[in-house]
Amino acid sequence: QVQLVESGGGFLQAGGSLRLSCAASGRTFSSFAMGWFRQAPGKEREFVAGITRSGGITHYADSVKGRFTISRDNAKNMVYLQMNSLKPEDTAVYYCAAHSRIINYIVVSGGGYDYWGQGTQVTVSS
Repeated sequence: QVQLVESGGGFLQAGGSLRLSCAASGRTFSSFAMGWFRQAPGKEREFVAGITRSGGITHYADSVKGRFTISRDNAKNMVYLQMNSLKPEDTAVYYCAAHSRIINYIVVSGGGYDYWGQGTQVTVSS
């Protein structure tokens, strides 16, 4: 089983930047498409960003497009989410997730992912 651990969350003011990291265990990381999801209090978990196994394709939710950037470093078994121009509505617990099938596209449904991290809190004040 794959283990994912997020880090880098914090508390900051609107307009600030933050980089989230997700460390993955196992030798099969480079075979996994990866995604970032978030869940705010009282809301459903939603897709934020995804990246294919080689990093060649990325996809973003409309709400974060142009502000967030997903990337990965397969040599380090790491995936990142660079978050710029943060808004209060970005406040949520952020999760990374791994899709174990060999695919060359982005899955935007949480049900399509097989492994999940424990989450890291991002709080943005106005």
